Amino acid sequence: MLDALGTFPPVADPAASKVAEVTQQAATLRARLRPFEGGDWETTVPYPASQDRFPSRLAGLAAMIAAGLPLRCVTITAPGMYDTHADQTNGLSTALDLTARSLRSFQRDLESRGLADRVLVLLWSEFGRRAEQNGSAGIGLLLGSRVRSQMLGEFPGLTASGFDSHGNLKATFDFRSLYCSLLEQWFATDAAAVVPNAASFARAELLG
Repeated sequence: MLDALGTFPPVADPAASKVAEVTQQAATLRARLRPFEGGDWETTVPYPASQDRFPSRLAGLAAMIAAGLPLRCVTITAPGMYDTHADQTNGLSTALDLTARSLRSFQRDLESRGLADRVLVLLWSEFGRRAEQNGSAGIGLLLGSRVRSQMLGEFPGLTASGFDSHGNLKATFDFRSLYCSLLEQWFATDAAAVVPNAASFARAELLG
């Protein structure tokens, strides 16, 4: 059935013609993904052995980039349950360790394939502990051979001036500034078309 849909012929009707275009594009992408169905990625870089699929998904992503698939932006969920209310030393450290080792393997894999300059990784979390329970904070890390080594924003400290009226650590760098900078410097895209009121946010030089 899928093969048949991929040969949907073009017709004069605009709506049907658009359907034909979309199905042909989907069939082309399906054919290009078919070699990756087995999950046995060819790589000279070892990835961590884990029941979690995060390492193998990164290995597959590196293989797909190397194969020339038209990938522009990819999202993968990192392993672990970070809302740890008990046994945090074991649970959190294990998840962070697997995430870090998997990303290191991914970067080494890209380097071995000569692709490192084409890939930038944004690792972010919307969750974090505060001085009082049940608050949240955000952190973002950029990884890649073209990323400038720097820290954006400063730790506000644990004195009274470092917290807002709800007891959360004060943000010292707006995440929208990061997104605007990424859109313009990495994707060569007008941030104003994506981020509301983009002109009001400072830009950071992210790439070296």
